[in-house]
Amino acid sequence: MTQLVLFNVFNGLVIGAFYALMALGLSLIINLTNVINFAHGGFLALGAYIAYTLQPYLGFWGALIVSPFLTALIGILVERVLIRPLYARDPLYSLLLTFGLAYVLQDSVRYIWGAQGLPIQVPAALQSSLSPTLFFLTGYRVFMVALVAIAVIVLFLILKKTRLGMRIRAGTLDLEMVSALGVDVRILRNLNFGLGIFFAGLAGVLAAGMLGLTPTIGDQLIMPSFVAVIVGGLGSLIGTLFGGLLIGIAAGVVTVFYPSASEATIYVMMALVLLIRPHGLFGEEGGTKL
Repeated sequence: MTQLVLFNVFNGLVIGAFYALMALGLSLIINLTNVINFAHGGFLALGAYIAYTLQPYLGFWGALIVSPFLTALIGILVERVLIRPLYARDPLYSLLLTFGLAYVLQDSVRYIWGAQGLPIQVPAALQSSLSPTLFFLTGYRVFMVALVAIAVIVLFLILKKTRLGMRIRAGTLDLEMVSALGVDVRILRNLNFGLGIFFAGLAGVLAAGMLGLTPTIGDQLIMPSFVAVIVGGLGSLIGTLFGGLLIGIAAGVVTVFYPSASEATIYVMMALVLLIRPHGLFGEEGGTKL
């Protein structure tokens, strides 16, 4: 029983890391642009399939590095061409646009790479178990959790230490003031959107190595990622990170005792948090914080 609980808790931690990585990208975009990006799951799938295409030429490690950057570049182009003209309009327009874009991306992936599942070859060194007792503790799972931790640390360093990061943080508080100080908010929004999509692409490559490639791979992660943003609190990246890990581990624990309720647990947690603390665990009314 102890081993079963450990297995599901660790599995929940891995899934929670995916939720957190996706949710951080979503939160970055929402905080600065007020765009609820329903196409985030589509960008995740796109990043995974780009990695699949690059792997024969660059290997797994090269594809892991290059694919998120190419996905971010596509995101930057999408923001420039499709989303930027809608900033001055009601947020409902951008929501509907990204909702439709999600289907466009999914059907594009299906058209280019086919509807059948495809495998991504993970290095053999990462496939073996690290312990004969804890068989579920594979090198790839540990690597994924470690890489997500590194990516999160790098993100927070960017936001704390770089000029771009400080401008993004200031823009989430008062974009008009940032513009009045001479910052081109169009470029700021564009780069911020690309940074958010980068995290979706990275999550896609990592998820493909564990779950395999299908055109709908993003659908499995997008709604829990939105829940992570809500549970953690809109405007709080620390809360978003905590929310993703929390719902992943909670779903893993519930799986031990009542497997059919594991998915429902995520939404029950969201409802309870909204009833007790409507702004999320780390959110603040009318404010945005790191």
